Amino acid sequence: MAATVETASDSTLERSWWLRAPAVLVAPRAVFVSLRDESDEAIEARQEPLTAIVGLAGIAAVLGSPVARHLLNDASFSVSLIPVWAFLGGAVYAVAVYWVGGGLLFGSARRFGGLGSYRRARSVVALSGAPLALALFTLWPLRILIYGQDLFRTGGTDWGPGDRIFGGVLYFAFAWSGALIVIGVRSVHGWSWGRTLATVGLAAALPALVVLSTIV
Repeated sequence: MAATVETASDSTLERSWWLRAPAVLVAPRAVFVSLRDESDEAIEARQEPLTAIVGLAGIAAVLGSPVARHLLNDASFSVSLIPVWAFLGGAVYAVAVYWVGGGLLFGSARRFGGLGSYRRARSVVALSGAPLALALFTLWPLRILIYGQDLFRTGGTDWGPGDRIFGGVLYFAFAWSGALIVIGVRSVHGWSWGRTLATVGLAAALPALVVLSTIV
């Protein structure tokens, strides 16, 4: 009987996280504060929703990469391979951001006196990908409906003010995710804005240097 009650409780907690995780888009502080509960039950209950968010965010991110815009320039690359490429590329991107980004955020927080775990830092990063996950179901279907295959080759109709607007919306999703990381760090640690921004800035310094080195 006790085992049945425990199983039902775990199932309820997991269902609540499937509802709570998307709520980070409208009530981020309350969702991030709930990450302070690092009991085995809470961690297990939120694992699948967070994995789903970071995976969907990864797919949305790689679809917006410069590589995606040239896929069909190669005559041997068929349209049917684009979803496969997006899924695999998104998975790689998601794993890198989740583990490496979470590690950088954890190390930076420890530098400023944070006592949270590496797991919690990864969870903050995962939840912060919600705007990109949302873009995969809103921005990308509309963009593909309008431009079709031209999105994935040069010289098509995917240029001009309309495409710049879509690009701006995608950049906004990235910026929104960045803002959620800041809110998440402040919420889980209960820190001031200054300490929070210093932590996030330090964590972002290495990736920023890597990006700048590829541009220069």
